[in-house]
Amino acid sequence: MDETTSPPLVILSRQDLTALMPFGEYVEAVADAFRMQAEGRAIAPAPMHVPTEGGGFHVKAGRLPIGQGYAAFKVNANLPGNRAKHGLPTIQGAILLFDASTGAPVALLDSIEITLQRTGAATAVAARYLARPDSQVATIYGCGAQSRSQLAALRHELDIRRVFLVDSDAAAAESFAAEIAGLDVDLPAVPRQAARTSDVIVTCTSSRAPFLGPADVRSGTFVAAIGADNPDKSEIDPALMARARVVTDLTEQCSHMGDLHHALAAGTMRIADVHAELGELVAGRKGGRTQAHEITLFDGSGVGIQDVAASARAYQLARERNAGHRISLG
Repeated sequence: MDETTSPPLVILSRQDLTALMPFGEYVEAVADAFRMQAEGRAIAPAPMHVPTEGGGFHVKAGRLPIGQGYAAFKVNANLPGNRAKHGLPTIQGAILLFDASTGAPVALLDSIEITLQRTGAATAVAARYLARPDSQVATIYGCGAQSRSQLAALRHELDIRRVFLVDSDAAAAESFAAEIAGLDVDLPAVPRQAARTSDVIVTCTSSRAPFLGPADVRSGTFVAAIGADNPDKSEIDPALMARARVVTDLTEQCSHMGDLHHALAAGTMRIADVHAELGELVAGRKGGRTQAHEITLFDGSGVGIQDVAASARAYQLARERNAGHRISLG
């Protein structure tokens, strides 16, 4: 393409994205992405990992037929020792968005805000189909950055009135509690008692061993398990996976890196035991919760099409509102 016809590259910082994209925009963008996936119109290749000293780089990509079509490539660095060694965040990254019809790069976006919000958005979509509509009490395991979007997800779909916060870092739980308005917040929470009292449970930790089992979850509970985003992470006991109606974001991916991966390895589940992928619920091809007493579980490992959908929507809004900064790569 001649550089005189190439569109400028729109750069959207985290602050730009916060101003542009209310949470509801993420929810509807992600719901559309999963629907397109169920209809066979999305491309979601397997993630790629590039190891480096002290951590690694994770690459997720995808393509969606939004408008003329968009493709996005997200690269996140995950270096657990970064803050102590360099005073930098553990996770840093960027998303490069392309016009799929012309191949032109059109936007460069902060990946942290997109990842946080699109992950929460998937939980919101899952709750729409899998949580009991009368759910009011929630427990959130893990009070890091992701916990904020997870609570926003629950409140977006449900009339949550009480929340238990569980974290091994008391300061992190207290900091999160101080930000929450309009809810009864229980802190410190006794994990098992909190879970047994809850209608909805979210696990968003970096645990490498399962901590939520059948004895911790009462009938009728919806569990959103979103922390196991690589093969070494594990939050849900395989026995609980076997007991629940399991819906994945992408079954093939979860079989390698989600909590489904560990249930398959333990022999408590087969691929055929997965009830549905989330897109099948959105597209109306399969039903979500069918009975008030059943335990439903969303295994969310994070799919590249979520990044495409959220990035494309942010880019469209930025063009409409002349937001962000523009540069020419020519």
